[in-house]
Amino acid sequence: MKRGGFYLTGFLLLMAFDTVGAISFKFAGMHALPVEANAAWLLRLFEKPWVYGAVAGYIGAFFTWMGLLRHAPIGPAFAASHLEVVSVTLLSVWLFHEPLTLPHALGAVAIVAGIVCLGLDESRTAAAAPA
Repeated sequence: MKRGGFYLTGFLLLMAFDTVGAISFKFAGMHALPVEANAAWLLRLFEKPWVYGAVAGYIGAFFTWMGLLRHAPIGPAFAASHLEVVSVTLLSVWLFHEPLTLPHALGAVAIVAGIVCLGLDESRTAAAAPA
C-alpha cells in the first residue's frame, strides 16, 4: 500500500474509532440517568452496550493513533486526529437532534481547511527534500 493510502486508511480508522467512542459515550450518559451513588446504578450502567462501545472506541483510537505516529508526519497527523469533532458534530445533529449552529459549521470548516493546508504543506516539503 502506498504511503498516501496508508495515511488515508489510518486516519479514517482513527476517525471511526473516535466517533464510535464519543457517540457511545453520549448514549451511555443518556442511559445513566438518573445518576446515583450506589451499586445498583453501576450495574444498570454496565448493562448498557454503550459503555462497552465507548471503551472499545477509545482503545481502538489509541492503538490506531500510536500506529500512525510511527509513520505519519506529526503536524498533519495531529490536525487530522481532530476530524472526529466534525463527524461527532454531524452525527449529533442526526442522532441527538442537536442544533448545527453557525459557529459549529465554521469550526468544522476550519478544522478541515487546516488539515488540508497542513497536508499540502507536508506534500510540498516532502517533494522538495533531497532523496
